[in-house]
Amino acid sequence: MSPRVRKLRKVLNPPLIKGFKPYGREVEGQSNKEPILLLFEEYEALRLCDYDMYTHHEASVMMGVSRPTFTRIYARVRQKIAKAFVEGHQISIEGGKVYFDSDWHQCHTCKCYFNNPFREIETSSCPLCGNNSISSFDIEAEIMSNTDFVDDQDVCICIDCGYEKPHKFRVPCSQEICPKCNAQMKRK
Repeated sequence: MSPRVRKLRKVLNPPLIKGFKPYGREVEGQSNKEPILLLFEEYEALRLCDYDMYTHHEASVMMGVSRPTFTRIYARVRQKIAKAFVEGHQISIEGGKVYFDSDWHQCHTCKCYFNNPFREIETSSCPLCGNNSISSFDIEAEIMSNTDFVDDQDVCICIDCGYEKPHKFRVPCSQEICPKCNAQMKRK
């Protein structure tokens, strides 16, 4: 039986630093010690719980993992940090199966929306058409300001009478009621 595939964990921001290095008289002669590797998801778990003071449940929702999985990640990072402090190891922050919650942009030429997962690289052109006529796009603000957003290709239809109406973004068709026959609607 093969091991279970690990889901991607959401990291809000990459760390500002790449690690820590101990210093002192006893440490200077022990440069041959292997550094302890902290994964990005472990860094994020530590940041959410100990720095931002979220509960395990709140932090697990933010990272897109279950609460027990979050607790295992959190316990692992605390054990690694304790070992680094006690034994004088260097800490390196890198790797892991993560994706970054990055800034979104909109292309004014081809009208596509895209994000840039690499915050240290500035976005200067659209990855689809290559045009540099782009602007920052706040997806949450757009959703909140325009709750009646309609997608031209999506249509809700009444199964009973055939009435059609444009689909509203973030409103399931099953919650829509047909104005003609009061039946529940479905996606076409």
